Amino acid sequence: MAEHEEKKHEESLMDRIAEKIQAHDSSSSDSDNDKPSESSIKAKVFRLFGREKPVHHVLGGGKPADIFLWRNKKISAGALGVATVIWILFEMLEYHLLTLVCHLLILALALLFLWSNAATFINKSPPSIPEVQIPKDPVMEFAQALWFEINRAFAVLRDIASGRDLKKFLSVIAGLWVLSIVGSWCNFLTLFYIVFVLLHAVPVLYEKYEDKVDPFAEKAMHEIKKQYAVFDAKVLSKIPRGPLKEKKKD
Repeated sequence: MAEHEEKKHEESLMDRIAEKIQAHDSSSSDSDNDKPSESSIKAKVFRLFGREKPVHHVLGGGKPADIFLWRNKKISAGALGVATVIWILFEMLEYHLLTLVCHLLILALALLFLWSNAATFINKSPPSIPEVQIPKDPVMEFAQALWFEINRAFAVLRDIASGRDLKKFLSVIAGLWVLSIVGSWCNFLTLFYIVFVLLHAVPVLYEKYEDKVDPFAEKAMHEIKKQYAVFDAKVLSKIPRGPLKEKKKD
């Protein structure tokens, strides 16, 4: 009997221990479920310009994005080299576009003309000059895209001029003022070349160091919003907006 009671006591003790282990496992699993997943944490990470897609998709995801992000180093280096040669010719050597085009055409026509006439004397076939035609579809697509962007720019300018968004108005005025200052420092070709070089340098560097840049950009954006709130409270809120206020009251 004593042995039987000891066995029952041991079994009850083991049952209690098992129940405690199960309760601990269930509580730990609940706490794990309550913890945010890694994907949700990554989703809450601040990204520059509020983007949710990779830099490649932000740049369009096509061949231009591959060039700017140096997916093919030969093509990217070639594009940057051609832009550099053009800038040196037109800016440093003070070459003109019309002069360059005429000289290239003279050289090409002279070589082809001499080759075609010399082929009969050296018993070789003349050069096969291909028939060059501009396809219609790419031109129409480019014209349609340009038309769409111009109309969208006009719509944005109209929206800003209507006085609905003071913040957007001030940001556009500041951007145009900075652009005018930069334009006084250099001509359009140099400015275009600088932008082209920056497009080949900034996106690829940002893609490489985005985890370090985004926290710094978050702090900078927070400070800018803070300073803008102070400026809005002290200056912008005191500017009378007669017609807009009357519309809001109505």
